[in-house]
Amino acid sequence: MAALRRKFGEDYQVVNTNRATTFSAPVKKKRQRFVDKNGRCNVQHGNLGGETSRYLSDLFTTLVDLKWRWNLLIFILTYTIAWLVMASMWWIIAYIRGDLNHGHDSSYTPCVANVYNFPSAFLFFIETEATIGYGYRYITEKCPEGIILFLFQSLLGSIVDAFLIGCMFIKMSQPKKRAETLMFSQDAVISQRDGKLCLMFRVGNLRNSHMVSAQIRCKLIKSRQTPEGEFLPLDQCELDVGFGTGADQLFLVSPLTICHEINPKSPFFDLSQRSLMNEQFEIVVILEGIVETTAPLLSIPDNPHFASAVEETTELNRLRAGGRDQQGSVEAGRQH
Repeated sequence: MAALRRKFGEDYQVVNTNRATTFSAPVKKKRQRFVDKNGRCNVQHGNLGGETSRYLSDLFTTLVDLKWRWNLLIFILTYTIAWLVMASMWWIIAYIRGDLNHGHDSSYTPCVANVYNFPSAFLFFIETEATIGYGYRYITEKCPEGIILFLFQSLLGSIVDAFLIGCMFIKMSQPKKRAETLMFSQDAVISQRDGKLCLMFRVGNLRNSHMVSAQIRCKLIKSRQTPEGEFLPLDQCELDVGFGTGADQLFLVSPLTICHEINPKSPFFDLSQRSLMNEQFEIVVILEGIVETTAPLLSIPDNPHFASAVEETTELNRLRAGGRDQQGSVEAGRQH
């Protein structure tokens, strides 16, 4: 048993049964991703101090980032409260002036004609705010406080309309659903292309409308320790996918294969087949571009993983130990 452990390593366990002795590799536990396959980042900020005030200082962006159900709730509540408050102010003016007691007196000139209770005051406000203007309820010239309130109502209504309608318009114009028709390959593979070992995955556009100025970037997220002993959790490293040659600028009229050459500058250069499968890291692919139809900037993060189905094995003379090159192998799977 000790000899078997020395030969196969600690990744294998010896299982004793009544029939035979078998060797099995432990099943990997599913870890939570830094970025999900749908592009959602699993990051929560905490212990910042004054977090609520920071979000409220940028209220417009906070409302845009909220979910649709909260946006609709805030939209309905804001208008409902504003309408009730302004209708109450018109009713208070009529109550102070005594207009409610002369509602049907034709010889009396009220502040607002035909306003003699709260429902009529509410209807007058709605007619004024929505510029309906039935002509039955109107402000008379003998009510300066009503004229001032009318000007305040017009200014407040314009501000509320610009804020809430603008927020809803920007939220509706966000191209999040456009990402549903931009497909990434489920698996990333390692294989040779043009005599060079490359990490490859595919991306394609299902719609006929093009992505203008489409650009792709790759980030390797991995914890590491510096030579000084500092531990850097979730350190980000850029993977070269053709920045120097312009290959990162895409023309997505057909599915394209994105390649990262594993050369001495690549963070995968010193990894063997086993260490590649056991290493704790995550690759995040970011596709940016301008949607042709609506022209907003679209940024789509994705998270491919290495294929488990092995299709071919490529010999690689790149493992260095003790100053000498050793021969290793890298598994490559079919792209889906």
